[in-house]
Formats: sequence, C-alpha cells, structure tokens
Amino acid sequence: MNLFDLTGKVALITGSTKGIGKAIAVRMAEHGARVVISSRNQEACDEVAAEIREQGGDAIAIACNINYKEQLENLTVRTVDQLGPIDILVCNAALNPYYGPIQDIPDGAFDKIMHANIGSVHRLCQLAIPGMAERGGGAVVIVSSIGGLKGTDKLGAYAISKAADMQIARNLAVEWGPKNVRVNCIAPGLVRTDFARALWENPDTYAATVKHYPLRRIGEPDEIAGAAVFLASAAGSFTTGQTLVVDGGGTIAS
Repeated sequence: MNLFDLTGKVALITGSTKGIGKAIAVRMAEHGARVVISSRNQEACDEVAAEIREQGGDAIAIACNINYKEQLENLTVRTVDQLGPIDILVCNAALNPYYGPIQDIPDGAFDKIMHANIGSVHRLCQLAIPGMAERGGGAVVIVSSIGGLKGTDKLGAYAISKAADMQIARNLAVEWGPKNVRVNCIAPGLVRTDFARALWENPDTYAATVKHYPLRRIGEPDEIAGAAVFLASAAGSFTTGQTLVVDGGGTIAS
C-alpha cells in the first residue's frame, strides 16, 4: 500500500488559489484526492481548479470568504453536494492586516485577525468533523506558523492567533480521537508567498531571518505541501494533536 495515497478522498482546502494552499491542493490532487479550491475570488478559484484538471487531477472551485459563517456553511454544503462527504479539511486561509507592535494595533485589526484566523478554523471544524466521525474517521490539517511558538515585536496578534490554532488542534484531537478523526497543525517558517512578502522581499529583513536558519534560506510553498499530504494520509495515521514545524531549522537555532 502507498502510505501517501489519497485516492478518492475529498479534500477541502481554504486559501488555495495561491501560495501554500495552492501547493497543498496540487499535491493532494496528484496523490488522488478530489480537491475543493476555495478563496474569496471565484475567478481565481476557477483558474486553479482548471489547472489541476488539466494536469489530470480532480478539482472543483467554490468561493468563500472565511469571515462569514454563512459562507463557511455554504462551502461545506456545496462540497458535499458536488463531491461527497469531506475526508480531509485543510484550514489554510488566514489574514494579517497589521505589522508592528501589538501595543499599537487598532481594535478593529485585532478583532479581525482573531475572528478570521481562529474563528474560521473553529467553525469549519464544527461543520466538517462530525461527518468525518460518522463515517469512521478523517483528517484536519491547520496551517499555523512558527510565529505561534515564539515572541515577536511585529506580528504579535497574528502570532497569538496561530498559537490558538495549535491549541484548537490539541483540543479537537482529544475530543474526536475516539472517532478516528485526527487533527494536526503545520507551523511553517518563512515561506516565499505573497502573504509573507513583507518579510522576504526586504533584503535586510530577509538576511536577518535566514542567518538564523541552518539551511540559510527560506522555504517554498511546495515544501509545506508534503507535510500536509503526510498528515492527511495513512502515513500520518498515528499522528494527532501535533504541530509539525517546517522551518528550515529556524526555531532550533535562533
């Protein structure tokens, strides 16, 4: 048996029109999953789903703004209607509208970060996990960040939200483990995505970051995708409630 085979599994992946989310969707499709591409922009979703189908994969596109519960409900209902019950949920979509000391963050930005980065994960898990449990199991992968493991003077609210995502994984792993539902986090280090552009595009910031990374470079989206496939597949069948750090060694050396 191929430990990484996802043939026939339905995988719902938020924030999957670019960056880490897209890489996860592409790789899960390559391993046989039927993937749902989702972000706020329907046209972007359609384009990525078409790319995957052109490569021989199975993908549909459903736009969703994770800030709205009714859209999350619509996303899960349409996924089940079009592809069948959800086997794999990847909570990747997140936002960070503020860069600077947490002392100075506006209330609106703080609330927005918590609502999106914690609230949407909580709500999607509420919507998807019971169905997994009824069918004998499933897997949830939450894309967190090493920011949730360290203090930071520029990404404080975002880091708090990502630490909370790790705790969501631990709590849900305990609650749903008896039903064979596994819940884990991936904590990427600095990865070359549009979301983290402010951190890697500035030469000084980039140099200050990678000098502490044993691999002396930042990661690429595809290097996170492999971890997601592992956690969603039979290869990760005895792994739950964990945070898998994929950061080029940054957290162990800085």
